[in-house]
Amino acid sequence: MLFKQVFFPIPVWLLGVALSTWAQQAPGPSSAGAMGMHTGQMTMEMPRMTTAGGDFLQTILLHTTSGTSAEPNSTPAPMLMKQAGEWMLMFHYNVFLVEQQQTALQDGGGRGGDKFFSTNWFMPMAQRELGPGELTLRAMLSLEPATVTGREYPLLFQQGETAYGKPIVDGQHPHDFFMELAALYDWHVAEKTLLSLYVAPVGDPALGPTAYPHRASASEDPLAALGHHQEDSTHISDDVVTVGLASGIFRLEASGFHGREPDEHRWEIQQGAIDSWSARLTVQPGQNWSGQYSFGQLHSLEALYPMENQQRMTASVMYNKPLKEGNWASTAVWGRTKSSPDGAIFNSYLLESTLQFARRNFVWTRIESAERSNELLLGENPLPPGFEETPIGQVQAYTFGYDRELGRSPHFATAIGAQVTTYGVPGALRPVYGSDPVGVAVFLRVRPRSAAVSK
Repeated sequence: MLFKQVFFPIPVWLLGVALSTWAQQAPGPSSAGAMGMHTGQMTMEMPRMTTAGGDFLQTILLHTTSGTSAEPNSTPAPMLMKQAGEWMLMFHYNVFLVEQQQTALQDGGGRGGDKFFSTNWFMPMAQRELGPGELTLRAMLSLEPATVTGREYPLLFQQGETAYGKPIVDGQHPHDFFMELAALYDWHVAEKTLLSLYVAPVGDPALGPTAYPHRASASEDPLAALGHHQEDSTHISDDVVTVGLASGIFRLEASGFHGREPDEHRWEIQQGAIDSWSARLTVQPGQNWSGQYSFGQLHSLEALYPMENQQRMTASVMYNKPLKEGNWASTAVWGRTKSSPDGAIFNSYLLESTLQFARRNFVWTRIESAERSNELLLGENPLPPGFEETPIGQVQAYTFGYDRELGRSPHFATAIGAQVTTYGVPGALRPVYGSDPVGVAVFLRVRPRSAAVSK
């Protein structure tokens, strides 16, 4: 087991380095075809378009977020770019090598765990003009089924997934190898109106904000948010179809998709009937702001509760501020779920912010309050007959971290960093977790290097 934990994550970091080097060395023209962007350097930080009158529409056309979600127009997106005939090819990735240690009830017993693992994702994308609009083909892949061994990594108070008929408790599951396989088509039906179609055998429906692995405000945090399953867990869903209409600063979307969450078979695409739906309203009132409200009806979400359906509401506000030698990105999220037929309600709240300063330095925080259930008391044991999941209290998590980029490679940006998380524990959980649990993560991060910083 130790061999697997040490061996598997390291080639993922090497893969990111190799792809960055290849794209940097590849020759390319000085224009990007239909995208109309200068690509004399293959690695560039691509600030979203800021031309007056079409800001939000051009942000949508870039498709640099998960699914069809939006971040503020000014949010930077470092990626590799290459022109190949009529196609603009792009590649973005984020890889963490993490040593995680978490403890609770240090006097013996209790919860917590230590692990070396890698969280990672890779996003290849191709765009070209086709007919009256623009076609985008995009994949989101993750090697976490290999680099997160034992079907989870330690994350105190996390819950919401299952594997092999048992709940995952105090741990975060790996993402699927196929996080997204999608085709998008956008066309202007009027000067300031854009109609979009998103089709994905596996993808991200219009429900929630940009998922945490892809948010600029969480770009340096290698771990999942505690409120993930109330806020953005549908970012890996099967058989997704989304239609969106954007005009000016507004966008309205509707999605149909298969509601069941992924199971323990993380290398596979798990398809099913389109039995769930969602709708989302997004507003971009300026270059630095973005907000969304969404509602979804999810059918038979959990394998352990196949007769249970769920209503989910989310709202979020994002703010991004380009700085002379950095960037400041922040997100506030509220998520609420209501299960039927029992009517149990769970709320979660998140505030996260990442500040890049003096080009190479990053500091960040994530503050959460997430409602947990009595399932935590059982640990990772089979549910007893007749068990009913009910809320047990709000858990607070306070994360603070710092990393610094090293070296001067033009191909990729590598940083070494660490973060610490402390928790506020409700009384019902203190006999199991104690009053002062803590987690520490030390990591190496690699992604494409930006050629310039937005100003």
